[in-house]
Amino acid sequence: MLKSLCIATVLAAGAFAGCATTSTVSSTVSIPSADIGKTGQVVAVRETVQSIQGNPVGGALAGGVIGGLLFQGVGGAAVGAATGAIVSSGYAERRTYEVHVRFDDGTAGHFDYVDYAPFGPGERVVITPNGLERG
Repeated sequence: MLKSLCIATVLAAGAFAGCATTSTVSSTVSIPSADIGKTGQVVAVRETVQSIQGNPVGGALAGGVIGGLLFQGVGGAAVGAATGAIVSSGYAERRTYEVHVRFDDGTAGHFDYVDYAPFGPGERVVITPNGLERG
């Protein structure tokens, strides 16, 4: 029984790791001190959505195998499959916004925000020590 429990634990770790799909896009921008005070206009806002989608079918398969090994029967496999499907279902998303600015001196830059875009195309902005602000 201990050997079956060890095998089931290893299978669970590997199987449930594949029960969700995650995609991420990220970037980092720092503001040089020479740019403080620059003014410009927002020319575009780009939205990026990070989605995490569960995989109930994969969870059910993994749960069925683990339940069958642990409880040595069809009943254990059925309970494991149901539990695996429930645990691995679900959906979540996170939005980031890249605000593109054309500065008055002809240069361009972009600023990243999570969950909302505080500026829209056409708005005047200025670079401050705290980041981009309406200007």
